Amino acid sequence: MANQDDSFIREVNEELRSDQMKAIWTRFGGVIIGVAALIVLGTVGKVGYDYWQESSSSQSGDAFLVALDLAKENRSEEALGALTKLEQEGYGSYPVLARLRAATLKAQKGETEAAFAAFSEIGKDNRIPAALRDAARLRAAYLLIDTGTYDQVSAEVEQLAVPQNAMRHSAREALGLAAFKAGDYAKAKGWFQQIADDTESPRGVANRAQMLLDVIAASGKA
Repeated sequence: MANQDDSFIREVNEELRSDQMKAIWTRFGGVIIGVAALIVLGTVGKVGYDYWQESSSSQSGDAFLVALDLAKENRSEEALGALTKLEQEGYGSYPVLARLRAATLKAQKGETEAAFAAFSEIGKDNRIPAALRDAARLRAAYLLIDTGTYDQVSAEVEQLAVPQNAMRHSAREALGLAAFKAGDYAKAKGWFQQIADDTESPRGVANRAQMLLDVIAASGKA
């Protein structure tokens, strides 16, 4: 992933000579969001797995594994049906995990609005552990970057973009990308600079932030 990320960044840097911000976003915006969203999706999976590992096993665990197998076999509708049943009848942590997995399946099927609504709802449910809520908010925000406004993305994740939050790096990236897409390069620069200045920023996030800072600097628009 790191080598692919570096190669992608070099390719974008070659585009800086054109100084066409919209053209750069049109060509590379989807890739940037896609790479970042994969990282966030991995975060959702890791947090969910840790939560699952800490919970007691039950028949719901077997039902959850069956639903995961259906999803892996691309039997999406059957998987969604099994997950919906688990949401309603499951025990312990499994209803929450079922909600997260169902939202992810909807996103993979291209049902962006439904997926966003599901992740956003999870992010606002105070019965769910904070780490899972934060991960769901991040996923909702990344789904919104291409289809929503900066304010909508901000409503989901700006509260996470604070020094004490472990997910601040991805939250800042989502905010920066949303601002960049909206043409607010000064605001985008501010978010990307926070990533660049944070010594704990993951390499991939920091590299993408620096790349976009270079794009903004080359444009002279912020």
